[in-house]
Amino acid sequence: MTATAPPFGPPPSVPAIRRPLAAAGLLAALLGVVFGLLLAVAGPASAHAALTGSDPQDGAVVATAPKQVTLTFSEQVAVGKGSIRILDPNGKRADTEAAPLDLHSGSTVKYGVALHTGLPDGTYTVAWQAVSADSHPVSGAFTFSIGAPSKTTVALPDSEAGGGLVGTLYGIARYAAYAGFIVLAGGAAFVLACWQRGAGARPLQRLVVRGWMTLTAATLAMLLLRNPYTGSGKLADAFDLDGLQAVLDTKPGAALVSRLLLLGASALFIAVLFGAYAKREDEHEKKDLTFGLAAGGAVIAAGIAGTWALAEHASTGIQPGIAMPVDVLHLLAVATWLGGLAALLVALYRTPDVTPDAVRRFSRIAFCSVLVVVATGIYQSWRQLGSWSALTDTGYGQLLLVKVGLVAVLVGVASFSRRWTRRLAAGGAVTENPTAETEAEAETGAEADVEAEPDAAPASLSGDAPSQDPARAVQLARQKAAVATAEKKRVRDADPDRSGLRRSVLAEVGVAVALLAVTTILTSTEPGRTEEEAARASNVAAAPTASGPVNLTLPFDTGGSNGKGTVRMDIDPGRTGTNALHLWIEDASGKAMDVPEVKLALTLKSKDIGPLPVVPVRLTEGHWTSTGLQIPMAGDWTVAATVRTSDIDQTTVDKNVKIG
Repeated sequence: MTATAPPFGPPPSVPAIRRPLAAAGLLAALLGVVFGLLLAVAGPASAHAALTGSDPQDGAVVATAPKQVTLTFSEQVAVGKGSIRILDPNGKRADTEAAPLDLHSGSTVKYGVALHTGLPDGTYTVAWQAVSADSHPVSGAFTFSIGAPSKTTVALPDSEAGGGLVGTLYGIARYAAYAGFIVLAGGAAFVLACWQRGAGARPLQRLVVRGWMTLTAATLAMLLLRNPYTGSGKLADAFDLDGLQAVLDTKPGAALVSRLLLLGASALFIAVLFGAYAKREDEHEKKDLTFGLAAGGAVIAAGIAGTWALAEHASTGIQPGIAMPVDVLHLLAVATWLGGLAALLVALYRTPDVTPDAVRRFSRIAFCSVLVVVATGIYQSWRQLGSWSALTDTGYGQLLLVKVGLVAVLVGVASFSRRWTRRLAAGGAVTENPTAETEAEAETGAEADVEAEPDAAPASLSGDAPSQDPARAVQLARQKAAVATAEKKRVRDADPDRSGLRRSVLAEVGVAVALLAVTTILTSTEPGRTEEEAARASNVAAAPTASGPVNLTLPFDTGGSNGKGTVRMDIDPGRTGTNALHLWIEDASGKAMDVPEVKLALTLKSKDIGPLPVVPVRLTEGHWTSTGLQIPMAGDWTVAATVRTSDIDQTTVDKNVKIG
């Protein structure tokens, strides 16, 4: 080995202690800030599809029982028997318990359930749960009343589908799956493209194998948890064979099974990479094997990445034919960049002989990966947001801003790494001879022997090896190797360029971990485009809310003596639900006018509701009131007033008014 210690600075043992501690402190502070931002902006995750309307509407009061209840969604959802339940005031099923009816019309996604006939008056609860087309569960509940509102024993659920312990475990498995894939694909790419001698390095082997194990375990966990995650929410249902069979018939279930099959192929890839490939000496044969492994590994990695694209956000919404391959390319570029960073960090800390050429090659590959990540990320952002307002007004947009900020920080830290890489290459601090596998084995084995027999260390240093004792000779040889490895590590750590590169790469990996956390949350958050579309659809379904009480003036003429006058009416607060009505009748001169009878009727022609009769009570001369006026839903209502001024003289006048 040829290397020289720097001619300045503190002794090697000091930076070996201080620098990792300082880097760890900075890393901990950075992660604290990032996860604080996540807690501030993330909120509860919501899925792709959203309920945009219902008939009857939430809070509506209908005069007679409807034949069915319908729900309208912003995106395609999967529903089954029991997905939509109608409960009467006593908590009993008011629907026929049949599978929901598919009432799709064009691009409108609508489902309905039939109700029993002869339902009594009271408040009914609609509880629904479905699975969005991008694999995330959605649920909700609302009430409507027949005749008049009443007390109900049904409690509306305070948690959404996919929550609780099962939701937490499923979220952890999702994060672990992404992390495992990035380490598996990125670590293997680093070995094949940047440092082929690293195939024999035990630390890199362990890193890639652990990535494979993490991804496999996480995929199995998601497959088992899928049934309770989208259904009951009970952890015990993870082992329900009927539920597991139902999961296998869904798109997410098929994607998870496909991922497991591809992981079987990747196990063979890993065995060849760290077995026959690592031991291959002939350069020509190794070159051919490198090409074959690179081609096969790329196909497997693209297939695994495709299991996400086929079952999540990219598979729904606009332009899925373009979005899915772009999503695969994005995930592969992220894995090459961030997984390669993890492999480089392990190589810098655990393998003494990683070369500046390998670091320089990774720097170029990482730069290209960043360009791909940015290009594909811009398209994905446009597709999922749809407008500039969604960037700040939706949870998805706010998380996306956090992700963009982290990418910017990561690119900034990477620029420092590139600077250290150039300085390291210019200094030529390269170790030449031993393979990484031999070095790692010597280091771990020698340290164990030194701890086991510390009294033998002086003999190893002095070179007194008794030839008559083979076991003793082997022990002394291993101790000498330990001393040589420790010296190599001391000189390596004393190199300021290498130490600087290690610190900057450590910071990059820390930011990458936070970035991965944000990305995982982002994939389970409703895209800004669909959130705004759902809000617009809801606004169309319901008329705008009145800014205050509704005021009406209706002139009338019954045709008899003193038959002319005016009806003034206030409806407060002028929205759905219970309202107070005040009515004044004035004669032609504007004075209070007492009449034998006045009646009202409200009709919502667009929904075939009404006329709903209202009989106000006389308070004083010319002043009538009704405190229990029920407005079942928002819309353009026709308010008709019938005024009788004598036994035979009466008239009806009406006016349209928007009640929110």
